[in-house]
Amino acid sequence: MARPFSLQTVLELMQTRSDEATQRLARLIAAERDAKEKFAMLLQYRDEYTARFRQAVQNGLGQPEWRNYQEFLTRLDEAIKQQMQLVSVQETHTAAGQEDWKRQRTKLKALDALSERHRASEARLEIRQEQKAQDEFAARSKDNEQES
Repeated sequence: MARPFSLQTVLELMQTRSDEATQRLARLIAAERDAKEKFAMLLQYRDEYTARFRQAVQNGLGQPEWRNYQEFLTRLDEAIKQQMQLVSVQETHTAAGQEDWKRQRTKLKALDALSERHRASEARLEIRQEQKAQDEFAARSKDNEQES
């Protein structure tokens, strides 16, 4: 009978932690991607709005319309700046999540290697015990044949 792996509970805990780190990393990557997409959308919208502003200037633009365009572009630039900061924060969080994921995977692999060595050792022990039992059986059979 093979002995159970003494660190099986720890191995299962590390598997759970690794799975959780993987899920956290996936969420962080998705959040970073979303932030970058929103940033790109804001930049594109600013380019389009700037083009409309230039067209309006060429067609003749009154003072109130000019001010409205300028105020909106200022607010849009502020939103872009904030989104750029959010992208930077998300990139930092994702990098930290990747490091955590790597640490968890390293720990899991180390414990998994110990578990595999334990299983292999137990398998060798079992084979030796079976061989010993077969040898004893063969020896008894030979002794019984000689006695007969």
